[in-house]
Amino acid sequence: MGGGADPQHIDNYNEEPILNKVENTVALHSPLFKLKRWQWWLLVAINIFFLVAGQSAAVLLGRFYYDQGGNSKWMATVVQTAGFPILFIPLFLLPSDNDPLASSSSSPPVRTLALIYMVLGVIIAGDNYLYSLGLLYLSASTYSLICASQLAFNAIFSYFINSQKFTALILNSVVVLSFSSALIAVNDDSGGPSGVSKWKYFLGFIATLGASSIYSLLLSLMQLSFQKVLKKETFSVVLEMQIFTSIVATCVSVAGLFGSGEWKTLHGEMQSFGKGSVPYVLTLVWTAVTWQVCSVGVVGLIFVVSSLFSNVISTVALAVSPIAAVIVFHDKMNGVKIIAMLLAVWGFASFTYQNYIDDSKLRKAKSNVTETRNNSVC
Repeated sequence: MGGGADPQHIDNYNEEPILNKVENTVALHSPLFKLKRWQWWLLVAINIFFLVAGQSAAVLLGRFYYDQGGNSKWMATVVQTAGFPILFIPLFLLPSDNDPLASSSSSPPVRTLALIYMVLGVIIAGDNYLYSLGLLYLSASTYSLICASQLAFNAIFSYFINSQKFTALILNSVVVLSFSSALIAVNDDSGGPSGVSKWKYFLGFIATLGASSIYSLLLSLMQLSFQKVLKKETFSVVLEMQIFTSIVATCVSVAGLFGSGEWKTLHGEMQSFGKGSVPYVLTLVWTAVTWQVCSVGVVGLIFVVSSLFSNVISTVALAVSPIAAVIVFHDKMNGVKIIAMLLAVWGFASFTYQNYIDDSKLRKAKSNVTETRNNSVC
């Protein structure tokens, strides 16, 4: 991407672990390199908070919508991206980027950008529909535990698409998270909503598992777009990616809402909503807002770190959701679910420890390079 990098360095870059790749990218051509280390981690922490808080609240609100009488899968899909207008506020408030490093690379053609946003937006819409279908037939805790499999899928996609290096710890994480989802699949007492048949439960499981794999593919494609096409390291690019893909996804979802005929049932659905018409509207509005908060955190972490790291943090949020679901909705937390949750935590811990090892090696390598340069100057 940036000029001045020798071919040997580029070859090594493609085979380095994730944090090595991220910080080398920053060091070469990103304004983020101007930030002190604590400032960079603060930026990461803010995006982590957005992702965890937004995703946990959105899942609980989505389950609340169904529990109180909501039944439109397409409406539940629409609200996952319809809150994008609120992102124009931070987009307009952000200062314009005058960094010569950021502006040195030519902007991609409008046609290329439009194609990227169109493809990603359509994938997002389909993925959101599968998530809505899964949440309709599964309890919030079961749904969240199955979604933890997305880290395993993303590790595989990152290996093939983003040249992510596989290590024993990452492989362990993939295997353990796969076992976690498998336990939920074979558990007869996983606890779906009342009145849900075994067939619908199975359909919900397949839909959620499929959505998790598509979501993982989506994150890797977004990272590839940042690295190979957009080639700009500004937070405005993150917001633009989220806004334009959400516009496409919302249009596709609205078309699905009208094409399926579900729009005809919305008035009756609002009137019969368990908590009343006003809470019905507020539930949809706040679901839309929390999904956008979550999405900013997701895309922000892809931008600042990588798709795989973003998915790791998303897995943390999924570990929070089952606990919150037990408290809010009194979901059943049987022994199999507890074991599945512990396996998910184990898988997350394995991946996090691998990142810690990579980061320690990188800091040591940077220290050696700095010391060598100082000696050569002297």
